[in-house]
Amino acid sequence: MTHRTSYRLLGAAAALAAGATALLGTGAGTAAASERAHCERAERPIWSEGPSRNVTARGCDIPDQDHRWYVIDIDTLVQPRHKNDYLGEDLDGTSTLHDKTIRCLGYTRDDHTVNWFGCVPDLT
Repeated sequence: MTHRTSYRLLGAAAALAAGATALLGTGAGTAAASERAHCERAERPIWSEGPSRNVTARGCDIPDQDHRWYVIDIDTLVQPRHKNDYLGEDLDGTSTLHDKTIRCLGYTRDDHTVNWFGCVPDLT
């Protein structure tokens, strides 16, 4: 009997995981679970393949709750364009954007800096 119960529990867990993945894949789960944050200044490198998925920001107000996605309103976004995919190489130029909004999966922070990760291309 325990053998059948193990298979049933495993099947139920797999069905639950598949359902959660389907919700996240369609975006239905992300709209309700996003929270707005605000940062005064941020930097997002632009590589040959496009914008980095990481954004380094300062002067951020972040909601206390943990959310799956964050919508971040940024006053000033600096985007250095790299000539290749190495940090130590020359820049091809830098653009400065104002009042931009991006969406990121999460963040880490220290005393002065917030490192956003899993950021998708600009919303605005």
